[in-house]
Amino acid sequence: MIVPPCSDASLAADEPLIGSAPDAIAWVCLEQNGPWGAKAFTDSHLDAEVGRSIEAAAAEHGVRPSLVRRPGRHADPGTAEHRAVLIAYTYPGRTWLLTGTVTDPAALLDLDWAALAAGDLETTRASLPGLSVAPDPVLLVCTNGTRDTCCARLGRPIALTAAGIDPEHVWEVTHTSGHRLAATTVLLPSGVLHGRVLNGTGLLTAARRGQLTLEGYRGRSSYSPGAQVAEDHVRRTEGVLGLDDLEVVPEVDAWRVRHRDGRSWWVAVSSAESGERPESCGKESKPVKRFEARIVR
Repeated sequence: MIVPPCSDASLAADEPLIGSAPDAIAWVCLEQNGPWGAKAFTDSHLDAEVGRSIEAAAAEHGVRPSLVRRPGRHADPGTAEHRAVLIAYTYPGRTWLLTGTVTDPAALLDLDWAALAAGDLETTRASLPGLSVAPDPVLLVCTNGTRDTCCARLGRPIALTAAGIDPEHVWEVTHTSGHRLAATTVLLPSGVLHGRVLNGTGLLTAARRGQLTLEGYRGRSSYSPGAQVAEDHVRRTEGVLGLDDLEVVPEVDAWRVRHRDGRSWWVAVSSAESGERPESCGKESKPVKRFEARIVR
């Protein structure tokens, strides 16, 4: 029996996208050229011990670590003397992005991870003084084919096309979670994720305008799945597209979604499982989680 790719199985199961974004208050991205293994921080040309230490520091503080590289051929171009670093804090209304270079990946271990998780820009910047605030958003496209073939098959064309138009602000990235939702992307500093992407350039253009594209929206990484669903529900029912217009906070038995203009909605979110799909190519099938949201007041 021919087993379909996980992205095809996800589509066939009508798996929803919203609520699938990974939970991370901040992202730390390190440029690592050449091939990536399935677990790229310890299976690439990056020193494995340094990679493990970066992953451990990130996990302790709720930060998402990723390796990035420019779109194109990656047989083995060698190790660059200066590696790009992107550090983003994602909470709505308080986002920022630091960019720059390091000559030694171990320099990331000097990062004040607690300050980053707290959104303290100046303390974070002081811990890696070579970085500066970037004025424009960047787009990360998952292309790691050794982790899942759908990411390479569907992600690389998106990355190449977007980079052909805006090479400075587009990167390939190792992992965004949700291979079956390929092509998947991350916008920084907002931490906004999309799946089944057909036009990465459009996402980046909208983000520059301070707008969120609802088509393919998976959620914002600064929120848990339930909060992602509540935010999306208000956006769709009320027509709210401003990237930082909404903030979601937990309340008893509901999520409170607050608009910066003073409006508020209380949204109840429930979930159930129906249908199946593999989480990744070659993996066992698992139930599909489906969310339901309603404004209760």
